[in-house]
Amino acid sequence: MHADDLKVRSDAFLKAIEDTGLVGTWHWSFASGEQRWSPGFVRLLGLSVHSVVPSYALFVDLVCPADRRRIASPADVLAGHVLPCALLRVIRPSGELRNLSVRSELRFAPDGRPTGLSGIALDVTDRARLSLMLQREQLRRRALYQATYAITYTVEPNNTYDFPPEMATAHGLDLAAIRSDPFLMVVPWERPAFRDAAMAVRSHVARFQETARERLADGEVRRFRIIGVPLWDPAGRYLGRAGMKYPIHDSGAPSSGTAPPLDGAIRRGLEDGVEASHLRAARGLLDWSMAQLAAASGVSLSTVKRLEDGSEIRGARSRVKAIAALRAAGIRFMMMDGGQIAVTKA
Repeated sequence: MHADDLKVRSDAFLKAIEDTGLVGTWHWSFASGEQRWSPGFVRLLGLSVHSVVPSYALFVDLVCPADRRRIASPADVLAGHVLPCALLRVIRPSGELRNLSVRSELRFAPDGRPTGLSGIALDVTDRARLSLMLQREQLRRRALYQATYAITYTVEPNNTYDFPPEMATAHGLDLAAIRSDPFLMVVPWERPAFRDAAMAVRSHVARFQETARERLADGEVRRFRIIGVPLWDPAGRYLGRAGMKYPIHDSGAPSSGTAPPLDGAIRRGLEDGVEASHLRAARGLLDWSMAQLAAASGVSLSTVKRLEDGSEIRGARSRVKAIAALRAAGIRFMMMDGGQIAVTKA
């Protein structure tokens, strides 16, 4: 397992490994110079959260000299050059050596200028311990799916489906078969129409939400709501899709009474799907000016203008900030069957 694998793991798993000191994140804003390290990242480096001053240069200094060629220098980062993934040895101030798998991502302005850096580091020194935690996560997911039939999955940029093994078990189908043809889970009389609806949204920017009846391994047929959203990194690069499904009644209400909480990747994908028209509509419901939205979200007026004319890149942090401010003011963005987003005021 490497740091790059963490982007498809559940929020519960990420929290569990950070709580045990195995993962951490960092952020660097070039405009303000602000650098932030998560408590987990401070612990990974063997430093004190009470005294450390976050600095990318300090991180590089702690990397074993023989491995520094694998990570961008501060000057390289500011020039817009990083190595996305690397395996590094870090020497803690105590002299202890740890092996870190690191993923770094630059953020860019619409004109191509680098504006910031984000990274995540996973301690892979104790592979056995990490493997045990991964096994526990798989058992948790299997138990959850068997109890609720609610699950998340990913679709790679080449449209390869990455379903967890418990999905195949629950449906009594071969895992390789459903990864190759996910429509095998849908009952035959609904399969053609559902496949056509899904294939119609293969566009990188399209959202998907439909319902379908699927047959389980014991022969029971249940109706599921199936959601898919595109994923983007902060630089606007397409990462594939995140999906989830959960059982519903014929009325459309979740079988468990409430819809399961959105996984982090699904939530980010939904936020990236909020378009300029949705933001304008939300601002109108609040009777806000562009300047008021800029002040509430902590971004510039020019950024709000880019968001509302559709020129801001997908995955931009500014979109997340604007949506958070609107939600705090009572706006709700809800995806409907068919993939459309509805904007309402609480």
